[in-house]
Amino acid sequence: MKIGITGATGQLGSLVVDKLKDKVSADSIVALVRSTQKAADLGVEAREADYNDPETLTSALSGIDTLLLISGSEVGQRARQHQNVISAAKKAGVKWILYTSILHADTSKVSLAEEHRATEAALKEAGIPYTLLRNGWYTENYTGSIPGALAGGAFLGSAGEGKISAAARADYAEAAVAVLTGEGHEGKVYELAGDEPFTLSDLAAEVSLQTGKAIPYKNLSQDEYAAALASFGLPEGLAHAIAGWDVAASQDALYDESRQLSALIGRPTTPLSDTVAEALKGVQK
Repeated sequence: MKIGITGATGQLGSLVVDKLKDKVSADSIVALVRSTQKAADLGVEAREADYNDPETLTSALSGIDTLLLISGSEVGQRARQHQNVISAAKKAGVKWILYTSILHADTSKVSLAEEHRATEAALKEAGIPYTLLRNGWYTENYTGSIPGALAGGAFLGSAGEGKISAAARADYAEAAVAVLTGEGHEGKVYELAGDEPFTLSDLAAEVSLQTGKAIPYKNLSQDEYAAALASFGLPEGLAHAIAGWDVAASQDALYDESRQLSALIGRPTTPLSDTVAEALKGVQK
């Protein structure tokens, strides 16, 4: 059986490939990537597969039995790109598709959910057996801001005291591998999130504890936070989008207490303190 992984050189995809090699033989894994050169160190077969080029997708998916469709990174283009992959998978005879969606995609107020809802609908229409891995936020989405917070003396955001059930990226990769190599997952929808929710104030407190510096969380309005992000060099559209995601988080759009992620991986999800400690490695304290 051949297992195809799209976006296999990305941050999530590369982790999935690495963990999957512990469960199945490397020659049964196919990395589906835009650049096969970048996939050279994955240790598995690599095929060119561009979400924007249906011809490469159909040939790349030839002989693939199970496909992990990792959502693309081009916000605004993903519904069309994912449809290209799903259509090619149907032509190629793929027997099962796993898709990395977003937490509570059907009801989420996060603007990103719209493209995920469209992809979930496309999967249903395709008639191929599928499983939805509705991933919550990666804790790394926030710990990536630690250097800037240390430099500026505060964490900025517009999430208020919203509870965020984030988990480490590696946790989600491990869950994908558990489903790919397990049984009885077809047709299932998994709401995947961290065991212990935190607020951005909690995150700031953890960073303060580990660095010995007072790093408070400063809550801003959506417009204020967007302006701050833009001042750091982010494109204006992206800055407003990120601030909007934070506002959705303030309404608990990123909160989930079902613990389906830890159930799939057979252990508690990675604590916030561990991910913060990892992020602080190499950062000047």
